[in-house]
Amino acid sequence: MAEKGVEIAPAEGKLGVLLVGLGAVSTTLVAGVEAVKRGISEPVGSLTQMGTIRLGKRTDDRTPKIKDFVPLASLDDIVFGAWDIFNDSAYDAAMNAGVLDKDLLNQLSEPLSSLKPMAAVFEQNYVKRITGENVKTGKNKMELAEQLIEDIARFKTENNCSRLVMVWCASTEIYIEEGEIHQSVESLEKAMYDNDPFISPSMIYAYAALKSGVPFANGAPNLTVDIPALVELANATGMPSAVRTSRRARHS
Repeated sequence: MAEKGVEIAPAEGKLGVLLVGLGAVSTTLVAGVEAVKRGISEPVGSLTQMGTIRLGKRTDDRTPKIKDFVPLASLDDIVFGAWDIFNDSAYDAAMNAGVLDKDLLNQLSEPLSSLKPMAAVFEQNYVKRITGENVKTGKNKMELAEQLIEDIARFKTENNCSRLVMVWCASTEIYIEEGEIHQSVESLEKAMYDNDPFISPSMIYAYAALKSGVPFANGAPNLTVDIPALVELANATGMPSAVRTSRRARHS
């Protein structure tokens, strides 16, 4: 909730949604948005698009849709980007996932085929059951973060986006405990230069997003932004960060 006296700027221009992982979750989201934009489907299940909000008393009968009351981006203004360890386009990935009807996907083949993933930051130790060839390389984890920062800037420019958000939609990482390296931005950055094994790929993405002035949402129960260092960075940059479920809560 906005603080009293704080004005929320209207959602103008294109909104870039950067997805980490282009698998079943991401492609279902992309296909759903593209289907709604083309009038093929209705946004059933979307709180912002279908939900309403009550204003005043019940008897006032004032219940506008949330999307008409809150300054949110229009679905027509959303453009997607993604990273993935596989080279498959969103169309191929969605076909392989088998979540959506193939007839629907064929109607969306043009926008889905045009969404091709950027090379991903990946570490085998964190997700042991999959391997892929579309992976970034660098001398240390800070260099990988800098490559992500370059990807973010390039995507924003090439797609003429006014704003960006990043969402982790990749596989859940192995459980790790919060340590000394996670206590401050300074210690985190040193650990990234040192290639510390307890700096996970999701932390590298979150760091790159926050340093780029991009809000980050963690869609898996990884430790990720649930550490003091990234909370500090979020506060310093004024960027929101969100977690799905704290690993600490799951294992307490």
